[in-house]
Amino acid sequence: MSYFGIIMTSFFKQRFTIKTPKGIRAIGDGEPCFVIAEVSANHEQDLEKARELVRLAARTGADAIKLQTYLPETMTLDSHKEWFLVKGEATPGEWKNQSLFELYQKAFTPWEWHKELQDLAHSLGLVFFSTPFDSTAVDFLETLNVPVYKLASYEMTDIPLLKKIASTGKPIIMSVGFADLAEIDESIQALKDAGAKDVVVLYCATNYTAASKDEDCHLSTMHDLKKRYDVLVGFSDNTGGIEVPIQSALMGAVAIEKHIYLKDTKALDASFSVDENELKVMIERIRSAEKRMGKPFYGTREGNESYFRRFRRSIFVSASVKKGETLTEKNLKIIRPSNGIEPKNWENVLGKKATRDLEHAEPLKWEDFK
Repeated sequence: MSYFGIIMTSFFKQRFTIKTPKGIRAIGDGEPCFVIAEVSANHEQDLEKARELVRLAARTGADAIKLQTYLPETMTLDSHKEWFLVKGEATPGEWKNQSLFELYQKAFTPWEWHKELQDLAHSLGLVFFSTPFDSTAVDFLETLNVPVYKLASYEMTDIPLLKKIASTGKPIIMSVGFADLAEIDESIQALKDAGAKDVVVLYCATNYTAASKDEDCHLSTMHDLKKRYDVLVGFSDNTGGIEVPIQSALMGAVAIEKHIYLKDTKALDASFSVDENELKVMIERIRSAEKRMGKPFYGTREGNESYFRRFRRSIFVSASVKKGETLTEKNLKIIRPSNGIEPKNWENVLGKKATRDLEHAEPLKWEDFK
């Protein structure tokens, strides 16, 4: 455990609430997983497609719809110098051979769309929020009074941006893809120093592939983050498929972020996004798992368990006993079912005198001896 992880213990809250169109929603340990549908660039600069992605999220049972708030010029410089070009075998096909500026020109969500999409989301019962990528985006989102902010993995080391977001007093969900422990230490310290109280750290595998290899997932990182920093943890999935986020929910993720797209489109992030049916199945399986986990329960459930409980053991008469005869291991036995005195009283029963004649296979009662 890092030194910083030790001194951070219990600073952040382990449960917080946000206002939603449906009322107050708690996020934290023991609460239903907060499922975030990420639009990213998958609206293809088409407002109607953006609207449909919001409706898709609502139909599937997601808790929230999330945008990304930036402009090409707030994200990068308009340059074709080598370090601004998107290349490499790992690059998704839709991104290749473009400059960053050209990519973000195709990917950004026009700011004038935000209010309309927010109104639509609220009408459908969805939480609406976004990832700001610079201080101007934070100022803009504050005019919309979003209830929570997201910090992307790429921006988690932008300490001035972290401080700006923390200064709003809103809860923060921060992805930590790429990050080593020293960087996470610095980022969480910055949030703490700026007054952040409600923080969820999302472990994030930023492969941008159709699926992750099992050995590349390292989901136990969530548990390690929680132990080191005493924060709420979740999972941000930048791969296709639904098995990994489902497993992360079973492991205690309080929030999950998943990219969504409209099937049969050529959206920029389609290769690592899920369509409506996949998202619906993912959420249904998470909710079913949550029901199975339930709250801690001890005792007998109603229904079949109440019937089968009778097949526990109790003390029975195993050989006929005359009135006044001594009760011993030869005429008593601990057996199923549970109709007589509980086995824990065995030592208190032995050696007592029968108060009446007792028949074979009769459950022993307290009034049967003294």
